[in-house]
Amino acid sequence: MSVRTIYRDIAVLQAAQVPIDGERGVGYILRDDYFLPPLRLSPIEREALAWGVAFVKAHGDADLSAAAIELEIKLSVGGQPGPATLPIIFATNSSPATRGLRRSLRAAVANRDRLCICYHDAGDVRTERTVRPLSLEHWGTVWTLTTWCETRADFRVFRVDRIDKVQLLTERFVHEPGKTMRDYIAAVNKQPASGAHAGPQ
Repeated sequence: MSVRTIYRDIAVLQAAQVPIDGERGVGYILRDDYFLPPLRLSPIEREALAWGVAFVKAHGDADLSAAAIELEIKLSVGGQPGPATLPIIFATNSSPATRGLRRSLRAAVANRDRLCICYHDAGDVRTERTVRPLSLEHWGTVWTLTTWCETRADFRVFRVDRIDKVQLLTERFVHEPGKTMRDYIAAVNKQPASGAHAGPQ
């Protein structure tokens, strides 16, 4: 960004009545008593947000659930009806251990952490896989982890409730062509719904 761009942007803000004092070559200061106007949402936007907050409170891990509660409080400040005023409830029977596992998987997706997982499939066959976690999904009653499985050299989707153990590996992965979430979605779109990539193993 050039200095000219900064000067131009500040001039635009000043023209919009943002209380910025100062001048070129000297410096600028924003007055302490200036705040952005409160966020105004339409009724349907508030309802959409309420559904999202209620879902995360019920199904998110401990960190996400706490963040959803804080968001609910912040959205209620300023005279607007907040999500808490809408009677939306999601039932959950997730144990602290299950939520802790989802938190670990969510962090691994965000950090691109390679994982070694112990997994048992629908036939109770147990395997150990080294995977690159790409996405964590919720399907109403089941959570799944979409991965690039280094052990099978292909995409694999694992049901989280069938993951028995997770070990964080020291080396993180870098996205490679053909091994990303976008590539997985493209592969799914090319196959029938019952294809090998379509669901959890």
